[in-house]
Amino acid sequence: MPFFDSPVRLAVQVQPQHAEYPAIRDTVLRLEELGVDVVFNWDHFFPLTGDPDGLHFEAWTMLGAWAEQTERIEFGTLVNCNSYRGADLQADMARTLDHISAKGGGTGRFIFGTGSGWFERDYDEYGYEFGTRGSRLNALADALPRIEARWAKLNPAPTRRIPVMIGGKGEQKTLRIVARHADIWHSFVAPDELRHKLDVLARWGDEVGRDVSEITVSNELDRAGHDVEHAEALFAAGVRLFTIGIGGPAYDLAPVRRWLAWRDAKNG
Repeated sequence: MPFFDSPVRLAVQVQPQHAEYPAIRDTVLRLEELGVDVVFNWDHFFPLTGDPDGLHFEAWTMLGAWAEQTERIEFGTLVNCNSYRGADLQADMARTLDHISAKGGGTGRFIFGTGSGWFERDYDEYGYEFGTRGSRLNALADALPRIEARWAKLNPAPTRRIPVMIGGKGEQKTLRIVARHADIWHSFVAPDELRHKLDVLARWGDEVGRDVSEITVSNELDRAGHDVEHAEALFAAGVRLFTIGIGGPAYDLAPVRRWLAWRDAKNG
């Protein structure tokens, strides 16, 4: 499968919580200088860990600043919540970030990571209907064709085919959406479960007429027990985009340096 031939890439999710914005801005700059491939934030309105009412910032406006301040690194949300914004608006926002991030006559660097949403407090406090897991997934499935259609209509058009990253692992709905729309599939799936999920994804690919081997497989490295042995097992299963998360108020870059060394050894 082609993704087995792809180089390893390292992404860092800069959690937009428990820190003043200058610390976030400076961390993104340092990550680019270190040679990280991708930086992500997340699309929530409140902290997910620690003080639930602690410092927190909104995702998409932050991405506009990242697009302007960086030169090389790709960026996006891990992941956007489809529920908060209309599909056509999401498309236009993504296209605008694509253009802001295109430097020196090159193409944009925005990755459109998206999902159906899950954190009920976001919905309740900001006045969005939470619905059910199924209804939120159905809304995501309905939104993605509209987003793609809007990209084809916008003037100016995006500078490149904006990569779509979809998060989740559900076999009946999520992986079907991945097979139809995603360039990157992100999940927390363990190595011993990943082969089964990829088989399910391949079956959905057959049904929708898509060669899913062109989809980059993405996973995370910052959970308990995620050591080099775990990373190697994910790599052997086909993962090529690895993400670690770092949180405020002091964003520790030591783990980033360790995983960059591992990435470089794998790509040797």
